[in-house]
Amino acid sequence: MSAADRDAVPVGGSPVIGRRRFLGLGSAAMTAAIMGVPASAATPSSAQMRATWITSVFNLDWPSAASARIVDPVERIAVQQRELLAIVDQAQALHLNTLVFQVKPCADALYRSRILPWSPVMTGVLGKDPGFDPLAFLLRHAHARGIQVHAWLNPYRVSTGLDQATLDAFATASTDSPQSVYLRHPDWVGVAANRLVLDPGIPAVRRWICGVVAELVAFYHVDGVQFDDYFYTESAQSPLDDAQTYAAHGAGFADKGYWRRDNTYRLMRAVARTIRAIRPGVAFGVSPAGVWRNRQDDPLGSDTQAGAPAFDTSYADTRRWVREELVDYIVPQIYWPLARQAVRYDTIARWWADTVRGRRVQLYIGMALYKVGTANALEPDWTVDGGVPEIARQLDVNASLPEVGGCMLFRHGFLAAAQTQQVVDYLRLRWQSP
Repeated sequence: MSAADRDAVPVGGSPVIGRRRFLGLGSAAMTAAIMGVPASAATPSSAQMRATWITSVFNLDWPSAASARIVDPVERIAVQQRELLAIVDQAQALHLNTLVFQVKPCADALYRSRILPWSPVMTGVLGKDPGFDPLAFLLRHAHARGIQVHAWLNPYRVSTGLDQATLDAFATASTDSPQSVYLRHPDWVGVAANRLVLDPGIPAVRRWICGVVAELVAFYHVDGVQFDDYFYTESAQSPLDDAQTYAAHGAGFADKGYWRRDNTYRLMRAVARTIRAIRPGVAFGVSPAGVWRNRQDDPLGSDTQAGAPAFDTSYADTRRWVREELVDYIVPQIYWPLARQAVRYDTIARWWADTVRGRRVQLYIGMALYKVGTANALEPDWTVDGGVPEIARQLDVNASLPEVGGCMLFRHGFLAAAQTQQVVDYLRLRWQSP
């Protein structure tokens, strides 16, 4: 068995498989399932992608923090379900066709899992059964209105902090669902950017993540699976100490950076093969930082001066992933206006259009709804006429590039923000037709 196959999870070939069968499949079945999988499973759609990200971490978009504090479980469930239905209502009113729902914010789940504990965002307690399955609920109601649902996972993050309350949450977690990976496999967990994270260089971590994805795809009829931009996420003050991992697994790599990029590449390849072996119709996507590399550092890069290119800071060789068609779609986060000379929206969008051309990879653009209407000395255009001219120009750039298949707005909660209403009204009119 190749190294790539060892990274992939044991899976069966049927669209939805029984839990016993899923848990019982061995490496032979896994190899049979993985070999011969087509390079790309997504079928391009003639409709433009119109999506929002629904962020659950920190209770940003769903559920509301207030709902998680409701003591009566019947009342809490009713409130949280109404909030999800309101999101579907908003999507339909704005003529969106896809919702990207964050179902794995911190090595926990907003769906019923035999691997992950329930996320505390619903009840305030890690592992506590919320009394309903949010992903299943959203799938049922969104699909009934012709809206697709993509499951958004943060692959490596275990926590959003390091304070005592964070550590206590693991110790006092409910037994309603599985223990956190932090307790089950403490040797996999490190610290980076003042968060607990899984070490991407450990092969068992890749297999575990593939298992999480396999379970999700096997038991839920999601239309897509999406990873965000959190791969190697460090800060100068809090880098990941993976020296021992590099010593154990970095043979053949004289440069640690290239070893790290190989780790993220192996993860993406294994996850792609896992999904395509279980349900080939499920699209696998990634939403990385907008800039792959700056041209001053690489002649293949974009004519930009970005401070955190994906290749150099998160060790994600997103261009390679596209060139080798590891993903079915990519959503670069181009969160800058056209007038920001160092990182112009149109410059980056055109670079990505050139990159996907001739590849079986759909290109959607991640757009910064969250910046609309907010004063910014470096980016004043977000506030001119409510931000409508800037968003209109960005959408016009998208429309001028045949390779761009639509956009995703970050994030859903800002559809209801006072400062974005002129843009929301504009989008509703612009998107009246498919």
